[in-house]
Amino acid sequence: MENKGKLYGIGVGPGDMELLTLKAARILKEVDVICAPHAGAEKESIALSIIQPLLDEREKKAMVVQPLFPMKEDVNHLKKHWMEAAFIISDYLNHGKDVAFITLGDPSIFSTFTYVQKNLDGKYDIEVIPGITSFTACAAAIGEPLVEKDETLTIVPKIDKSIKDIIDKSDNFVFMKTSRNSRKVENKILKDPREKTVYSVENCTMEDEKIVEGFSNEKPYLTTTIVKFKN
Repeated sequence: MENKGKLYGIGVGPGDMELLTLKAARILKEVDVICAPHAGAEKESIALSIIQPLLDEREKKAMVVQPLFPMKEDVNHLKKHWMEAAFIISDYLNHGKDVAFITLGDPSIFSTFTYVQKNLDGKYDIEVIPGITSFTACAAAIGEPLVEKDETLTIVPKIDKSIKDIIDKSDNFVFMKTSRNSRKVENKILKDPREKTVYSVENCTMEDEKIVEGFSNEKPYLTTTIVKFKN
């Protein structure tokens, strides 16, 4: 891999730039290229907005590229965009430029970076820089531990009809991006006879953060719900 650049998958945390790790901040000040995926022409990259103040402080400006990662369910359609992003990144790497692919939260938790990583793994030097996840930040915001003693924790990317198969198999649940929840499924959880606490955090660690007891009614895109069943 001589003369090739290095690829970094960097978790930029849940929203507050002060929650960037020291290592992430250092690398973002050093790399040649920042890769910030976005969901559409009219949609701002939230990950990029988080680190923008840091980029503004750089003496040498970084090149910013924003490949399209549309929010679609069609896997074949998505694969095309993943491969296009990998091609864009590989071109910079082949020219000896280091690239930082930024992602909300942590790169190993439901991250767009993993799709690019799979396409480029073994071809380039790749390092993953972990970040603070949305759900640990949400737990801190509501002042409740996610798990204690020998309790179990289940992370659910999308609530659907399969919830009935897992709801009684864990003590605590994190429901990611609950803007995609159906009221029918939420009501099923709320009607579960076990004693429970339910909190939703909207835009965690950001200026407009809001903590809601129960499921969120407004449901902005960055909403996470934590459900804790009491034994």
